[in-house]
This record gives sequence, C-alpha cells and structure tokens, in this order.
Amino acid sequence: MTELAPRYLYLARHGEATADESALTANGRRQAALLGERLRDVPLAVVHHGPLARAAETARLVGARLPGVPLRVSELAGDYVPYVPEPAELPSDAAGRLMEFLAPVTVEERRRGAELAREALAAFTGPVPGDEPRHELVVTHAFLIGWLLRAALDAPAWRWLGVNQANAALTVLRYAPGRSSSVLLFNDLSHLPPELRWTGFPPELRV
Repeated sequence: MTELAPRYLYLARHGEATADESALTANGRRQAALLGERLRDVPLAVVHHGPLARAAETARLVGARLPGVPLRVSELAGDYVPYVPEPAELPSDAAGRLMEFLAPVTVEERRRGAELAREALAAFTGPVPGDEPRHELVVTHAFLIGWLLRAALDAPAWRWLGVNQANAALTVLRYAPGRSSSVLLFNDLSHLPPELRWTGFPPELRV
C-alpha cells in the first residue's frame, strides 16, 4: 500500500491588475512582493501559476523572494468558469441574479471550464505519495479559489459562486491521509498594509 503524506495547498489570487488586465499595477507589484516575503519561510516545493499576464507576473514577483522554488505555468490555474449550475440547484432568492451573471458564458467555455475544473481537483488536491508533507502554491484567479474551497468543504458544486478573494490574499487548505480536508486560512491579508488590502473587492464587502 502506498504511503501518503499531507499536502498543504496555498492559494493566492494575482495582484491588482490594470484596467485592461495586461499587467499588474504598482500596487499589484507591491502586493506580490509582500506575498513572496510572507511565504519566504514556507518549504514550498513549487509555484504553479495561470498563463494570463496578471497571474504570471504575480508568480514571478513572488518567486523572486523564494530562491530555488520552481515556477510552473499551468492552464489548470487559469481564469475559467468551473461549473455552471441549473437554476433548480440554486437558492430561489438568488437563482435569477446568479444565472444572469453566468449568462455570457458560452457553451464551449462551459465545457472547457468544467474539464479544467475536474483536472484541477485531481492535480492540486488530496494527500501526496511519500512520507514528507508537500507545500505547493497556486497563483490563480478568484473563480478557481472558490472552486477548490467549496470542494474542501464538501459544499455543492454551485457554491463556488459568491466566494470572493482579494488580490494577493492567501488561502491555505490541508489534505491529510485519513482526515477530512480542512481550511487553515481564507482570504488572509495580514501580510499587506492597510492601503493594499481589499483590492478586487467591491467597497460594500470590505471589512
């Protein structure tokens, strides 16, 4: 029987991006650098990141503070809609608003998003073979963080909707053999000064 060890999955949304999302803002670059400092003493084995510019730049700036930790681009860490529910799956008081939000997603985007979401669960979650814990960082986008968080909590597939993540915030999930997955941190911003916190959130949700 293969021995299994815990996996610690660190999830971070990219830093604040420019309006056209082609690069990080000055604030976004500062956020990424501070996130790297926060993770400097974590024994990370790898930094996975999405292919879009805002995630790739964030990962590069984080990685500059993590000597020897490889960066790996992955479509699984990209920006996609992981699951589109049927209206009957949703709470009746929220179904109309949520389906309106998802209406622009094309049939092909739905198919490909669902495929990537399944592959992301297989690649990034669960205990790992061996006898040493593994620590991995995924620099990604809000939708994937919501998807992985709801899976860790065994929530319904649609529940990735409404899970917000601030730019450069940190979420940590733990997958240990013989135990339920657990959420150690969610949307943690303690590594950022007040002026860099809560970007990416609408004002009414900033606390």
